[in-house]
Amino acid sequence: MSWFRKSCLLCSGVLGTALVLSQVLVVTGAPGSETVSDEVRQAVVSGAEFERSRKWSDAIVHYRDALEVWPENEELQYGLRRAKFHMQIDRRYADASYDKSLLKLSEREATELLDEVLYKIHSHYVESLSSTFFIAHGTESVYLALNNEAFLDNHQIFNTDQPGLKQARRMLFEEYWNKPVSGPDAGRKIVLDVANRLERDLGISKVSVILEYVFGGCNALDDYSSYLTPTKLADLYNNIEGEFVGLGIEMKSEAGKGIHLIEILPESPAEAGGLAGGDYITHIDGIDVLDKPTDESAGLITGKSGSRVHLNWITEDGQRREGSFTRRAVKVKSVPIAKIIDQQNGIGYLRLSGFQRTTAEEFDAALNQLNRQGMTSLIWDVRGNPGGLLTAAVEVLDRLIDHGVLVSTKGRTSDQNWKYSAHSASTWKLPIVLLIDENSASASEIVAGAIRDHNRGMIVGRKSYGKWSVQSIFPVSQNCGLRLTTAKFYSPNGHNHSKIGIEPDVVVPRESQEYLRVTEKSLATDADVLKAIEMLQETQLTRNP
Repeated sequence: MSWFRKSCLLCSGVLGTALVLSQVLVVTGAPGSETVSDEVRQAVVSGAEFERSRKWSDAIVHYRDALEVWPENEELQYGLRRAKFHMQIDRRYADASYDKSLLKLSEREATELLDEVLYKIHSHYVESLSSTFFIAHGTESVYLALNNEAFLDNHQIFNTDQPGLKQARRMLFEEYWNKPVSGPDAGRKIVLDVANRLERDLGISKVSVILEYVFGGCNALDDYSSYLTPTKLADLYNNIEGEFVGLGIEMKSEAGKGIHLIEILPESPAEAGGLAGGDYITHIDGIDVLDKPTDESAGLITGKSGSRVHLNWITEDGQRREGSFTRRAVKVKSVPIAKIIDQQNGIGYLRLSGFQRTTAEEFDAALNQLNRQGMTSLIWDVRGNPGGLLTAAVEVLDRLIDHGVLVSTKGRTSDQNWKYSAHSASTWKLPIVLLIDENSASASEIVAGAIRDHNRGMIVGRKSYGKWSVQSIFPVSQNCGLRLTTAKFYSPNGHNHSKIGIEPDVVVPRESQEYLRVTEKSLATDADVLKAIEMLQETQLTRNP
């Protein structure tokens, strides 16, 4: 598979009646909605335009930006919610493994899958979750799927204005919306009732409806929990192992421009074939991808090791190029950069881009290399690091902190309650400056929390993301998986900074609104790095008056 990162776009909370039967249009006079200014009204209208055009990613960005200004506005909240649900449905139907594995299930197999998911959520999820909550989200997903082109096209329904669809949506609202559910058995009955009625009235596969309840129901969970198709589960394991089959690119769709290449992995087919960060792929095997979403384009690029793909692209300076690439295994390094950046003062720089199985080994090798080159202090960069394995974070911290608790976890069940402590052996004593930013999350925040609470170094940059929870992966039938938040983690002093993040000791304003990938070349002008160098140079002067 081609290597790429995407943000998880799940939402939580039961839908209120304010969006009732609005489909893509927003109900502007919803009960309880506040009187809004012309600016808010325009924001709502603009969001609805994105939705009508099925530009879900643009709608999500728009609603999020608007909610930064008007966080309590219900219409904007519901707009964001709708757009997220629709994007998830589109992604499912663009996922080949969803079509090949899940849509081919029998009704009995799909129902057993629903039961299995409900059981695991009730047994392992970090918070107690009612069946009413889960089923309500499933009903909402079915309701929105009945106005989603990808879902309807799959069932050969091409007229979204036909009376049958409107009647079905009305039926869901009037008879099943937030309907109380006494338990899993009652929930299953509702799901099968809805599936039978939609098959009878519209010819929609019962399995498709049951699966909407499985995937949609998981929207009742937090932002980091989800049901994983075979493809998504394989992607997750590849992240953990640090190896992919593909071209070795990090990419993101930009409407009208194609696939923006954010980063090219070293020693990858993409690098060998001349692709570079900042380029835009316009065609994949002759297929125009100027307006295709990231997941759909990724599906075209992915393939088996040894297979070939032909790309057309535009370079950052506007040149048109094309070429064929052979997919193969690509290693993703946890430590892409480790170098001495101030030889006179012995200041080393180590960038850690993720926490995977090989991270501790790579970290050791990098520190030993820098030590041989004369390192006496270290800039440790976890900016843009989304996290990874909790155990990998503990292992690298153990190299730099010699005693005490590094992190603890607490869950709803006793097997999720753990304390991880440091060991004095093989601990590096050198001064440290840790770099963080708004994209430093999860395991990166475990590192920041431990550095802060143990007074092990200074933290520079911007406030971290604020993801302070632990996810466990549960295999389920049909080669799928269930990613569930099973615990929250706490810094050595017992703090949980969920949705808050860690404030750095020294704040450096962000230089650009666009996220820029760190490269060896960019370090010379990187404001965060320059501030860290200044601080470590002052430390050297203090130590050597």
